[in-house]
Amino acid sequence: MSLIGTEVQPFTAQAYKNGEFIEVTDENFKGQWNVICFYPADFSFVCPTELEDLQNQYEDLKALGAEVYSVSTDTHFVHKGWHDSSEKIGKITYPMIGDPSQTISRNFQVLDEESGLADRGTFIIDPDGVIQTVEINAGGIGRDASTLVNKIKAAQYVRNNPGEVCPAKWEEGSETLTPSLDLVGKI
Repeated sequence: MSLIGTEVQPFTAQAYKNGEFIEVTDENFKGQWNVICFYPADFSFVCPTELEDLQNQYEDLKALGAEVYSVSTDTHFVHKGWHDSSEKIGKITYPMIGDPSQTISRNFQVLDEESGLADRGTFIIDPDGVIQTVEINAGGIGRDASTLVNKIKAAQYVRNNPGEVCPAKWEEGSETLTPSLDLVGKI
C-alpha cells in the first residue's frame, strides 16, 4: 500500500539536536513542511555522507519553511556519540531521531525486519502531516539531498495552485501544466 496521501502515524521519540536531547512526536510534522530521512545505522559508511549532504541543504530547506529530521533505529544517545566523534556528523544541526522501538520505521514502511534497521527512505510531509513524496533506495545507494529543494518547491506550488501540476525537471518559475482534455495525447 502506498503511503502517498496518508497522514503520519502517531509516535513519540527522543532526538539529539545541537547538544540537547529533545522529544519529537508526529505533531511536530504539522504546521510546516518536513523532510524525513531514514538511514540504516550510525557509525556506518554511506550514511555519514548522506547526512552531511542533507546538512549542506538544510538552510535552503529551512528557507522554504521545511524542517529536516534524520531517523535510524539507533538511540538518541548513540546519535550524540556519533555527533561528537565524526567530523561529518558533527556538522549536523537538524534533529537526529532515535527509533530503537522501530515504531517510526514501521509506520513509514522502511523497516527491514530481518536486520532491525531502516532502509534509506526519504519522505516529504506537508503542513497537514500528509506524506507527499516517498523515495526508498537500496542500502548501497546514497541519496542526493539537493533534489529535495526542487521537490519541496514543486509540492508547495501544487498545494498553492490547485489544478496545476509540475512536469519532470520543473524548476521554480518554469511552466506548469493544467491537466485537461485538450492536453491528452499532446505532451
